[in-house]
Amino acid sequence: MAHPSRDDCPEEFSLTRRKLMVGGALFVGGVLLSPEVSAQTLGAAAPEVSTSFMEVSSLLIDHHLDAQIGSRMAAAMLRLHPTLAQDIGAIIEIAKKKNARIVEDFFADIPEGNLKDTALAIISAWYTGVVENSSTAEVFAFETALMYQPTHDVMTIPTYAISGPNGWNAQAPPLGNMPAF
Repeated sequence: MAHPSRDDCPEEFSLTRRKLMVGGALFVGGVLLSPEVSAQTLGAAAPEVSTSFMEVSSLLIDHHLDAQIGSRMAAAMLRLHPTLAQDIGAIIEIAKKKNARIVEDFFADIPEGNLKDTALAIISAWYTGVVENSSTAEVFAFETALMYQPTHDVMTIPTYAISGPNGWNAQAPPLGNMPAF
């Protein structure tokens, strides 16, 4: 009976079932351990924090906010600030006591310290698109970061893409009337 592998194929390039299974297991393990999946898993593990995070965010910020980005932000902030759930609950209670609909109705009543820092951190995260100020910070919102919205029609977001953020596949504009020498 003939050997199942080709004679001209070097052994190091031969793909056996065992190599395929080990490679697949390593790939799946790498995907499950990636930061984005970990943040989504943490967000799924604490849906009540994500829901209350969106509630307090809508009170603190008078803009349309993306719930998916909010869920990821809540998970990341929960990792950085373990008391986030309690702080959000206290901020919501203060807003309910004042029957607040916008931030100006209750922000002055938030006491200085941890609660005010949490409220400012949530506002900062939505406007900047990151939850911490470091060179390794994960970006949650780039083109949807609120700091770009007021000037969206006149200012381009810094990018290396030719036609703007996420425009990597766009056709380059044609060059106009190049001089002939």
